[in-house]
Amino acid sequence: MAERKINGVMKQGLELGPTVVFFLIYLKIKEDTFTVMGTEYSGFIIAALVFIPILLAAMGVLWYLTGAISRMQVFTAFMVIFFGGLTAWFNDERFFKMKTTIVYSCLAGLLGIGLLRGQSWLQYVMGEVLPMQTEGWMILTRRLCLMFVGLALANEFIWRTMSTDAWKTRTKLVHQGSRRSQYGEMAEAIFLTQGFAYDSAEAAEARFIKAGEDE
Repeated sequence: MAERKINGVMKQGLELGPTVVFFLIYLKIKEDTFTVMGTEYSGFIIAALVFIPILLAAMGVLWYLTGAISRMQVFTAFMVIFFGGLTAWFNDERFFKMKTTIVYSCLAGLLGIGLLRGQSWLQYVMGEVLPMQTEGWMILTRRLCLMFVGLALANEFIWRTMSTDAWKTRTKLVHQGSRRSQYGEMAEAIFLTQGFAYDSAEAAEARFIKAGEDE
């Protein structure tokens, strides 16, 4: 079925609105701790759990209005629901550290399976929004697969061989963009692309070397 056109502002609101709501809720309760059935949860976890039904509702409305949902939206929703649910279920410092390794390993594994089959599953997910020749997708997929493997190994080595404080310091340079949870994890939703910029190389180096007040 062909996708029905809707107002551009409305479409952007449905696609980005849940993320905006998540951050507003998180900023409101980030310093709070909630007890649910005898278990304490940080404000980040509560905000993430509230984010899931809001995201699903927005996707349902978007599908009803347009008759279509992009593969990227489906994949993002799955990642948010799956890992958000596991985060709340375990509510454990070790899982917070391992989750980064698990996410990178899953992404590398999925891309690797596609490459072994002579396919770019990255193109299958993102081809609708990023037109590119198949050869280009294969090159990009191979590079991202190797990058995810390297990131997974690096995180696994760091958290298993160093203290929590050291683990936080070595992830600080790329995850300085927001305050961390009580477990030292970056308090952000899962995005396929993200990055943080510094005013200068000196500022980045200083942040990497010296812990901030929130540490």
